[in-house]
Amino acid sequence: MPGENLDASELTVEEFLHDAAVDSVDIEVFLNALARLAVHNLSHSDEDLLCGITLLRRKKAGTVASSSARAQRLDEIQYDYADGPCLQAAREGAVVHVADAKEETRWPEYGARVLAEDVRSILGVPITVASGDAAGLNLYSNEAGRFDEKTIEAAQKYARQASRALTLAVRLARQRDAEADLQAALESRTTVALAIGIIMGQNRCSQDEAFELLRSASSNRNMKLRDLAADLVTSADPSTEGTHFDR
Repeated sequence: MPGENLDASELTVEEFLHDAAVDSVDIEVFLNALARLAVHNLSHSDEDLLCGITLLRRKKAGTVASSSARAQRLDEIQYDYADGPCLQAAREGAVVHVADAKEETRWPEYGARVLAEDVRSILGVPITVASGDAAGLNLYSNEAGRFDEKTIEAAQKYARQASRALTLAVRLARQRDAEADLQAALESRTTVALAIGIIMGQNRCSQDEAFELLRSASSNRNMKLRDLAADLVTSADPSTEGTHFDR
């Protein structure tokens, strides 16, 4: 079992995850690598262990990654009810173990759905994210009682190994988001400035008067200022006299 050799391979696992975090251009790409590596490290050689990763980011929609299409389907059952062992593990920062779904009573509707998928045992392990976001490792097995104490300890150890790399991946994703937002803001300001220049030239008016014309037209047409400015810049023809806006 790969999980039994975690002590010997811990540095290699952490290095792999660190490199994956740095190299991934998208947080979902990293999470998918994280899920596949979890299956590799925690599965028996003759079983089909399933893994999903849940990342609950502040001010962002939750991000989901899976080791396979079936694992994704099982995670989505949980999201249908907005609750379940793995979401609870991520939110509360504590391990949640379902030894046998046939005997579980905490989530009756969810339990019935996973039983229909031939899942008998589930393990939710929190992954600490220093950014303040929440994450969970979701493991599923067709075998009742699959996650014994030794396996739970191995999963927790893997979650600790993944924690630093996931924190880095989230930090890099947040930086990329901020850069994209800044770029969009700069592009929006540039477009508005160009539109104001067009209106000034066409109407022989001041910058303040041109901005007021643009703002008034935006309000009257129920369009965002940047969208109206973009339309004006796109349709502007230097040889055309007059303007779309009347003073």
